[in-house]
Amino acid sequence: MKFIASSSVIYKNLIALNDVVSTNNTMPILDNFLLELRPNELRVTASDLETTISTGFEVETESEGEVCVPAKLLVESLKDFPEQPLTFIFKGTDQGCEIISENGKYQIATESADEFPRTLTIDHVGSTRISSDILALAIKNTLFATGNDELRPTMSGVFFQLTPENATFVATDAHKLVRYRRTDVQSEEVAEFIMPKKPLNLLIKSLLPAAEDEVVIEYNQQNAVFASGKMRLVCRLIDGKYPNYEAVIPKENPNHLLIRRATLLESVRRVAKFSSKSANQVKFAITGNELIISAEDPDFNSQAEETLRCDFDGTDMEIGFNSRYLLELINHLDAENMRMEMSQPNRAGIIFPGEIMDKEEDLLMLVMPIMVGS
Repeated sequence: MKFIASSSVIYKNLIALNDVVSTNNTMPILDNFLLELRPNELRVTASDLETTISTGFEVETESEGEVCVPAKLLVESLKDFPEQPLTFIFKGTDQGCEIISENGKYQIATESADEFPRTLTIDHVGSTRISSDILALAIKNTLFATGNDELRPTMSGVFFQLTPENATFVATDAHKLVRYRRTDVQSEEVAEFIMPKKPLNLLIKSLLPAAEDEVVIEYNQQNAVFASGKMRLVCRLIDGKYPNYEAVIPKENPNHLLIRRATLLESVRRVAKFSSKSANQVKFAITGNELIISAEDPDFNSQAEETLRCDFDGTDMEIGFNSRYLLELINHLDAENMRMEMSQPNRAGIIFPGEIMDKEEDLLMLVMPIMVGS
């Protein structure tokens, strides 16, 4: 086996797969990339058994074959090469692989490909298509809001809800929630599944460079497949029923606050530094078109208060939030202005973009309150 490839091209493709390689694999063979050489194409696969991702790209070769090479060593060595053609010569499992550059030669061990698990082919019960830029945007808008509680595994992933009318993506950790909906993405049949974080992070890296590609999603009750161009990702879904997220979204919210997003973000960041480290509470006191943001830490006798101008339609009110969760939401909102709708101090605050940028897009963020004075 022998092939010639651009150092930057092979590195770019391998780095997109490298994150799937776990540091504590139960099978030593999974510390490797599976290289499958075909005429003028190299296909590379990485897996941790739960998630498998592969991609293919052009190389100079007329031979065929397959072999496993250590993932970490190969990626680390390629990172330091300037742009140049590299020649890979595989001499057999016992003799390893020789990499020839413009200035030197390097030897790397190889293993037989026989033990590497093969990509799962699922008998899918449904499929849908979505442009890669929309899928990347859906992941970006929701992934940060997922939870880390091992006792509530269903909240550790993003909920995909596909219908003939739209596609909805939801993430929550019980403190904050994001619902991202697209009316320009439909499925012939209703489908619901929960995607784990790891494959979604891999998808983000794989999809962004090819934003005009279409992604085909196939799924059944246990697994999902995402295919775009020469990239193919197969992952095991999170088992369980997703919480009824619609039930926690208040329907009647008569108090509407409109404010410049960056102004609020900077103010909350400053004031939150003076809050109690146990609650991270910041208080909003809204009177007329004036928003007073305050925080205090009685244990250290520290406090802060800032006053901002805003547009407010509703009844004067006070409401408290955990600044950490609030800042996460505001920071991930891509809009010049933001709108917050509230009902009562003990009900969640709902955040929307202040202006409609895409009529096919519906983004809702929710943050749970902290009782003022708690």
